[in-house]
Amino acid sequence: MELEVSPIDDSINRVRLVGRMDSPGVDQIELRFTAGVIANGRKAVIDLSGVSFLASMGIRMFIAGARSLQLKGSKMALFGATTEVQSVLDTVALDQIIPIAATESQALALLKA
Repeated sequence: MELEVSPIDDSINRVRLVGRMDSPGVDQIELRFTAGVIANGRKAVIDLSGVSFLASMGIRMFIAGARSLQLKGSKMALFGATTEVQSVLDTVALDQIIPIAATESQALALLKA
């Protein structure tokens, strides 16, 4: 599993994820996700276009991250999910907790709303 965090501007980070978000994959990135995304309290758009599989561990990581950001007065949005990953997101109704968009520009608009 790969994770890359890059600033979009002074208040928003882009997080690019690549690989399988199963138990081994999440174990590889969770600490870096928390340090790079949650610790600074900046808004974040999470690029899921490179995620080929999403399991409960990945969903848990997103929910924990969203709640931690909310406590800091910030938030995240997910975008770019493949059909398979979007199906999982829809099944668990994750959009009730975290905004989900098709594109990065839509995700950025959700963060500014």
